[in-house]
Amino acid sequence: MILAGDIRKGVTFLYNNGIYVVVDFQHVKPGKGAAFVRSKLKNVVTGGVIEVTFNPSEKLEKAQIESRDMEYLYADGDIYYFMDPETYEQVPLNKAQVEDALQYMTENMSATIKFYKGEAFSVEPPNFVTLRVTVCEPGAVGNTATNVTKPATLETGYELMVPMFIEEGDLIRVDTRTGLYMERAK
Repeated sequence: MILAGDIRKGVTFLYNNGIYVVVDFQHVKPGKGAAFVRSKLKNVVTGGVIEVTFNPSEKLEKAQIESRDMEYLYADGDIYYFMDPETYEQVPLNKAQVEDALQYMTENMSATIKFYKGEAFSVEPPNFVTLRVTVCEPGAVGNTATNVTKPATLETGYELMVPMFIEEGDLIRVDTRTGLYMERAK
């Protein structure tokens, strides 16, 4: 059990017959009246977001989430296969479960798969990935002194803004938590 006053971002617990992760929270102590915890929760199975206010002394049942590092193998239609490198067990996941992570992942890349009671429910790519730029307009000469950006498409189909000096074929590092360009990879 966990007290509502102790919740933080990333804490997973059972609430209203669902598994929720804390996306955002705020402890509020008004001048008059009792303190409370205002929170934004995301259902880890459906992806729905709700806002809930808790009494800080309210008890919540903590969900036991298992995380395993797995390797993305291949896609077969709308089914995506991941393999545990230790047991060679393959786990098929549908597009809804992997959609957000796929924009940063190529085959044979590692990812963290989260399980609840043996069922996989989400895929998290590594925090930083190196991907190849496949489509990018050439930069104009002289535009490199300022912070000018241009659109680029990566090998996964993900589009982001990059500095003017990036060209097609370059390898770049992307922060998957924000979806932003980090640096040119070597």
